[in-house]
Amino acid sequence: MTASPDIQSAAISADQTPPRDAFDRLTPFGWTGGLILILGLLAASFFLAGYFVIYWRNADMDFMIVYNALVMNDGKPQAFFDHPSYFTILSVKLWFQAMHALGLLDAWKLSAIPSALNVPAFDAAMTSAIRAGRVVAWLTASMFVFVFAMLARSIFRDWRIALLATFAFAFSGGMAVHMRILRSEMIAACFFTFAFMILIIVGRRASNGRPLALAAAAALCVLGMENKVQIVLLIAALPVLILPFGTPDSASTAFWDRSGRAWIVTLMAAVVAALMSALAWPLIAAGLEPESVDIAQLHALIGGVFGVYQVALLGWIGATMIVYAVIWRISLTETLTSMFAVIAGASFGLLALYLQYNPQNVVAVINPIEKMLVFADAPATSATEGGKIFAALGLLLDGIKSVLQRYTFVLFTSPRPTVFLTWLVIPGIVYAWLKGERQVATQAALMLLAAIGIDALGVRRGLKAEYFILTDPLIILAGALLLERMPDLRFARWAYPVGVALIVAHIAISQAEPIKHVMKRSGPEYICEWNEYYEPELPMPWCDKPPKRP
Repeated sequence: MTASPDIQSAAISADQTPPRDAFDRLTPFGWTGGLILILGLLAASFFLAGYFVIYWRNADMDFMIVYNALVMNDGKPQAFFDHPSYFTILSVKLWFQAMHALGLLDAWKLSAIPSALNVPAFDAAMTSAIRAGRVVAWLTASMFVFVFAMLARSIFRDWRIALLATFAFAFSGGMAVHMRILRSEMIAACFFTFAFMILIIVGRRASNGRPLALAAAAALCVLGMENKVQIVLLIAALPVLILPFGTPDSASTAFWDRSGRAWIVTLMAAVVAALMSALAWPLIAAGLEPESVDIAQLHALIGGVFGVYQVALLGWIGATMIVYAVIWRISLTETLTSMFAVIAGASFGLLALYLQYNPQNVVAVINPIEKMLVFADAPATSATEGGKIFAALGLLLDGIKSVLQRYTFVLFTSPRPTVFLTWLVIPGIVYAWLKGERQVATQAALMLLAAIGIDALGVRRGLKAEYFILTDPLIILAGALLLERMPDLRFARWAYPVGVALIVAHIAISQAEPIKHVMKRSGPEYICEWNEYYEPELPMPWCDKPPKRP
């Protein structure tokens, strides 16, 4: 028995129905509506599981940052230099001043905090101060998500990919932690990420003003290091990360190729670089000053001499800029101008340390590796200070093994939804390579390798959720770049359910840690171990030291 002509026609018509685009189904609210929804969900998450949490629940960095803001608002010098959390402390300090000026915060300086002997009054004051500080974290996170979205929109031709990447960033494990507590990683990591994204944008297409973008990227990298010195590791990886991001349109414009005026601009850039370097030199000298280095208890990484690897890093950046210029046909004048622009931008970034000058902040920023080693565990300290290359390599390999276990999620569970993106990024790299998309496969592979390497070093300190923000953006951008170059995947039958599963996983897992903190019932006793050292003028009611003032 054969089917009727009408039934056959309907079957043919059904077969010819074009597959539905998964991206359309995953972004139903459009660009503006989707971005508003993301920011609204972040706000809801913050107020439901963050703002109202008891003031000592995230005491670690919350107390240290707020304490320094209170101290500085009392006219006293900053007391915390470990990360050194420079902009985090400044932002909270200024926010407290603004809130007090508006009559919204009484506990805005140290002298306004009641004695710990008066427990109810002390708790009320600290609650208001900590909550005000948490608002700074939320506003900063929201601003950074918005900036990420704008830069992503410039990188990806398809706004839907940009929006999905923004969602992944907003609900990454690192952002979920940092948007409700006060720590140094978020500002530093986001400044680096924005620098990287700017370089991707300007690397793809030539323009007369491209050296200015490089100056901005260099300034952002230095500003990021002023908040968290660990960013120096990402800065060292950046020159290699950006190498494969050129295109046929990257070659210098006619202005740089054939214009005599280009040499005039190059000369002007050299003058500006020299001027900015001269302005920044006193800071560099202060950072290497023996007495200040001794106060910080730093030990030179190489041969007992400070400043060696810093010079090597500058040489590394310059060498890779030359390689980039050769590969992507950047003219001599633009290359030289770009080098001078990087010097000027980095020097400009250093000048920000004058906003609230303290020599110990300068020492930390100028000697980032030595500062990191102060907090390294015993095996890492022994390997680096003793020059034990094989021991250091063994620690790195052990860290990589631990990271790969975490990326499986099965062998080592983690409150990090970006782990599930790696399940797609790794096969995506292989698929892109086999499909002939060698450039994007190289881009994604380098970004993933950088993430693994940085995470492997973070394992030495437990690879806490607070550190995810350093490498999550690399994994997210790698996945988005692969999606952009393989548009046929969005029409696959499995694309939409996989996308929905990733969205659900991102929201559920990223909120697990905040909800856990809301539900915790344990007390705050553990902070007494460091309370006296980091907050000598702010004793806690439940700690014996430092002594409480009447």
